[in-house]
Amino acid sequence: MFVEVNGIKICYNRGGEGQPVFLIHGFGAKKESWVAQFSPLSKHFDVVRMDNRGAGKSERVEEPYSMETLADDVKGLMDVLNIEKASVIGWSLGGMIVQNFALKYPDRVNKVVLINTNYGMPNEQGIVAFKNDRLKKLETLKEDPEKAFWDGAVLGFHRKFRKEMQQNPQKMFYDLWSVEGVIEESTIDPPTSNDIENQAKALETHNTFERLDNLTMPVLLLSASHDRLTPKSVMDEIHEKLPNSKLVVIDKAGHNSPQSRAPEVNQAIIEFLKE
Repeated sequence: MFVEVNGIKICYNRGGEGQPVFLIHGFGAKKESWVAQFSPLSKHFDVVRMDNRGAGKSERVEEPYSMETLADDVKGLMDVLNIEKASVIGWSLGGMIVQNFALKYPDRVNKVVLINTNYGMPNEQGIVAFKNDRLKKLETLKEDPEKAFWDGAVLGFHRKFRKEMQQNPQKMFYDLWSVEGVIEESTIDPPTSNDIENQAKALETHNTFERLDNLTMPVLLLSASHDRLTPKSVMDEIHEKLPNSKLVVIDKAGHNSPQSRAPEVNQAIIEFLKE
């Protein structure tokens, strides 16, 4: 489905019935990265997953944008869909967008789930290094999608799970996804170098640490034990700042815990949203 939001076309899909739940994806990703959550959550809730601007099938804008703009797009899609209030789930960059959304539009939020995310980037040099790494991975994706996946799997998945994936790339994990399927999906509507540049610019505008105590709605924090991109120590800091939060650590998992530990992640989310 396509709708116009804030002057651009946003792509989304929707499934299930019940309380509205929005899924916001991460850096260089798209709505299909929620392959292990969309269907299971749709059995309990009215789930909307969207492509951020500059991602997936949403419009690719030329000019840089801020985290506030990405948050405004979430609110704009809610308006178009006539959803007054929703629970919002964000993973990595998506979690940063959700923080900004909940701070700017608290009356539109029921509950918040933050997965493997951060309250800010360490410095400009860190953002530049992160951006350059993503640009390098983008070139690898163009030349060899399979290599690009396995290069990213080092940070994304715990080594024991990586071995299991390597042994059988065709295996359907939890009847939801396979390595072959994820690799094939990565070649469809991939980001451009301009998209990576724009998303990196948005990272420069993200710093919520001093404002986190303004988020009074219930918040579930899902941290991965072996996440080197957004370590548990960072999630601990967010937990300490939030007045109404619960922290759950997913064991033996990396940054891609929503995929590798889908049953645990999904059960934690479902229980939290139904409380």
